[in-house]
Amino acid sequence: MPKLKTKSGAKKRFGRTGTGKIKHNYAYKRHLLINKDKQGKRKRRGTTTLEKGDSKLVLTYMPYLRG
Repeated sequence: MPKLKTKSGAKKRFGRTGTGKIKHNYAYKRHLLINKDKQGKRKRRGTTTLEKGDSKLVLTYMPYLRG
């Protein structure tokens, strides 16, 4: 069986928690922050976990994260 390739964009953006959920960073935090409200910027600190359907899609990009 040949090796499977991981999407390089996905491996930079997603990780795995200890319980097996997929974690990711929040979007809309890189530039033009002066136009965004303070509460929205505050809510986007740190990381969060993906929902079940989204994590299934991400796992198709990362075959060795499934294991």
